[in-house]
Amino acid sequence: MNKRERVLNAMNCLPVDRPPVGFWFHFSGEEAKGQACIDAHLRFYNNSKVDFAKVMCDSYFPFPIPESIKEPADWATLQPIGRDHPFIQEQLARAKGVKEGLQEDICVFYNVFAPFSSIRFGSSDEFVMRSLREAPEAVAHALNVIGQDNALLAELMVTEAGMDGVYYCVQGGEGDRFTYEEYRRLITPSDKMVLEHVNRFSTNNILHCCGWAGIKNRMELWQDYPAKVINWAVFVEDLTIEAGREFFSGKAALGGFDNRKEAPLYSGTKDEVQRFARELVAANPAPGFLIGADCTLPADVERERLNWVVEAISE
Repeated sequence: MNKRERVLNAMNCLPVDRPPVGFWFHFSGEEAKGQACIDAHLRFYNNSKVDFAKVMCDSYFPFPIPESIKEPADWATLQPIGRDHPFIQEQLARAKGVKEGLQEDICVFYNVFAPFSSIRFGSSDEFVMRSLREAPEAVAHALNVIGQDNALLAELMVTEAGMDGVYYCVQGGEGDRFTYEEYRRLITPSDKMVLEHVNRFSTNNILHCCGWAGIKNRMELWQDYPAKVINWAVFVEDLTIEAGREFFSGKAALGGFDNRKEAPLYSGTKDEVQRFARELVAANPAPGFLIGADCTLPADVERERLNWVVEAISE
């Protein structure tokens, strides 16, 4: 079974010879931009045993917010940037460059953030949260606008850049940020807008329920989101792969490894990493499991450690 077959079978909960493996990390400095970023991706993936690639959107976290937006009510003036904006075209060029430079025909996914993350990266968490309190309708308009652009970006990643799908990151579900009702009313419409749109062009999309803050999320917020594979922070949410798959109605799961520096994958011995990998596979024998981490790995992780995982489960 080749890597592409292995990944697509696992995503569709079909039998595989072994679970596929995928890990990634952020690129910084010169490697976060332009051709240097493409080259950095290719150095990793062309010298790695992992089964699929995720192209990072480093340098494009902040959505281009106009300087004219200074007060909460100003969000009502936000307009779509459109397909010709460098924010979209430069990301497409990156994805195309990685896709064309891969030495194997493997599945490739592009990282796309939900509008609530994009608006905070482009402004600030403090200002956006204040705006939601003072001018919720204006922020709703802005989230809808950003949703249109992120949906277009996701569409073009599939139709023009040759991505197999997107890795869609949702955030903001921390228990102390919104009530369930607030999140579903204020944030969910734009969250779903992007996913529902990209599903028209590829259904091979991964939902990442991000636990970056180390605070438990209200996982029920995302329980009905229309993605084929779910990736969540197993160790932050205290939700095992098996329990999470049941929670998400039997959908395929991606994860299992703790991404933090104190965890075995980053700091353990080879024996500890490989033993954990074997135990993870043994605990999740049903089809529909892809091995990965809770979130992005530290950028200085030793690359050979990721190959240890593949070697262990390939024996």
